[in-house]
Amino acid sequence: MGIIIAILLFSFIVIFHEMGHFLIAKANGIEVEEFALGMGPLLFSKEYKGTRYCLRLLPIGGACMMGEDDEATGSEGNFHSKSVWARIAVIAGGPVFNFILAFILSVILIAMVGYDQPVAEQVENGYPAAEAGIQPGDRIVRIGNKKINIFREISTYNQFHQGETVDVTYEHNGEKYTVTLTPKYDEENQYYRLGISRGANEKAGFFKSLQYGMYEVKYWICTTVSSLKMLIMRQVGIDQMSGPVGIVGVVDETYQASSQYGVLTVIASMLNIAILLSANLGVMNLLPIPALDGGRLVFLFVEAIRRKKIPPEKEGYVHLIGFALLMALMVVVMFNDIRKLIM
Repeated sequence: MGIIIAILLFSFIVIFHEMGHFLIAKANGIEVEEFALGMGPLLFSKEYKGTRYCLRLLPIGGACMMGEDDEATGSEGNFHSKSVWARIAVIAGGPVFNFILAFILSVILIAMVGYDQPVAEQVENGYPAAEAGIQPGDRIVRIGNKKINIFREISTYNQFHQGETVDVTYEHNGEKYTVTLTPKYDEENQYYRLGISRGANEKAGFFKSLQYGMYEVKYWICTTVSSLKMLIMRQVGIDQMSGPVGIVGVVDETYQASSQYGVLTVIASMLNIAILLSANLGVMNLLPIPALDGGRLVFLFVEAIRRKKIPPEKEGYVHLIGFALLMALMVVVMFNDIRKLIM
């Protein structure tokens, strides 16, 4: 069951991404040749207002074909006949819709389970937070150069900066104080800790759900960016990356663990994973890598600055090379995922 949920979840997120391209292309008068749900052999298709809507056999992802890889024609609805800013909007529409989806799901999740405000519920004796004077009930407002909105940002910052001395600003009785903390190594857990623990989630009304929904999306975007920085700086290796196989494994494990607590817990767990995946997909697609939306945006912004189109054949070669490299990376990541499952 968990594997089926993983496939449907990932497909829904990809389809929403393609829906962003589709809706903005239509709004700009661009001809969309095909909008497909799934991949593989065709099961059903219907043409409506110049677009063929297709349902394909394999329920994996989807596609919006709008001629961005085709040669320019004199047609008014041709992708390349539109202004560079219209084309930028269409290409950016996919990642933007991923962030919108992440926000919608975050609002739903927070309305269900509440939000984790950055308040210290417990401060452990013998650890730097207590020694610096932080007390239960104090609110953490900044750690390092990062503003804190939810408690998980504290935990994640510490995870990405293990053992590093950091300035922490907290609020006590309406007054703000800044202290310098050096995490202490926990021998039992083999982890550097500040000694601050969170409490239960706070219930959220409508406006709080909207507010913390934004914080939730920001958290996952920042976490994805920080992870990419660590990968570039070789603080983590490619073998620690996960692809589709790894995602299916995580979703299945999460489903198995949460199913014993009831349907609402399963829904909340799947929403949390969907938020992560959607925000992650949005960030990854904005990377300036050929064949991704970010790579296409680079060419379009260069065109906007030069006020002259880059020869399509040159851009096509770059995207082809980028696609080949991405496929090679996917093979490596998939190999790592399968190896982890076997070991």
